[in-house]
Amino acid sequence: MSKRKKSFFSKVIYWSLFAVFVYFGVNALSYADTLKFAHISDVHLSDKTVDTSYKVLSHSKELFKDEIEQINSIPNLDFVIVTGDLADKPQKPLLEQACDQMNKLKSPWYFAFGNHDAAVGTSLKKDKYFDYIKKRNKNIKSETPYYSFVPKKGYRVIVLDATIDNKITANGELPKEQLEWLDEQLDLSQKSNQVPLIFLHHPLHEPFPSFHHRLINAQEFKNILDKYNMPIAVFSGHYHATKVYKEGHILHVSTPSLVTYPCAFRIVSVSNMKHQVVFNFDYRETNLKDVQKKAKLLTFSSETYKGEDSDRNGIVIIEK
Repeated sequence: MSKRKKSFFSKVIYWSLFAVFVYFGVNALSYADTLKFAHISDVHLSDKTVDTSYKVLSHSKELFKDEIEQINSIPNLDFVIVTGDLADKPQKPLLEQACDQMNKLKSPWYFAFGNHDAAVGTSLKKDKYFDYIKKRNKNIKSETPYYSFVPKKGYRVIVLDATIDNKITANGELPKEQLEWLDEQLDLSQKSNQVPLIFLHHPLHEPFPSFHHRLINAQEFKNILDKYNMPIAVFSGHYHATKVYKEGHILHVSTPSLVTYPCAFRIVSVSNMKHQVVFNFDYRETNLKDVQKKAKLLTFSSETYKGEDSDRNGIVIIEK
């Protein structure tokens, strides 16, 4: 082969390799920083020494302690969020104990109201409950129990409050002003190329039917989400079930309770890429196996609460 041909082929190889490196480099740069957080729900911290029909409330404190220790052993968490029912009853001593434990976390933590955190006829009303949370947690600066924050470039966390505190009910409802505010937050997310991560106690998509626990204006909620053709994730608790369900551009994530089988929580990693958003789920159970076995015996349908393998661990991709 002549020197001219060798030179030509060398140049072809060089520029081909250069194109490959540029391609993969550009795609690598299209990643925003991966967001990693712990999602816990339905802690139901209690002073009870006996259990209910399906909650191991007598073990709530030790389960909570184990969960906090597990979370603190996980590196590089951007935040921790609890989607309601931090305390089994809205009582000051229980809330104090709950905040004592949450403040042992190495990562910033956030809170969404659950129906057990806000109830009719209690001495600790919703506003006082939230004021105390803010007093113990300087990360939450909002005047309202619904708020948003940007934990990292490329993401917007939206915390909603669907609890009803003017009558006895486990159902939820999002008031009109909150739905309008949500619309504004999603518009901001879209304009800023942010992945909206919505957290609230009551699920938009029920993991199983429950007439007395549902979000009664769920369709109004969904109508707002459907206005935006972008990946949106909705994280919830309330049903004590483990479920991941993809519905078009919306990802529904239900996380189990700490005091109901399987006594577990989630670590979630999200990557905001150029053409898609990738969700990685890492399911974690309590280390207190004897308590977990007891909880399973109290549960009428352990399979429903634990979910399928795909509801616990795995990767979900939503295209942009």
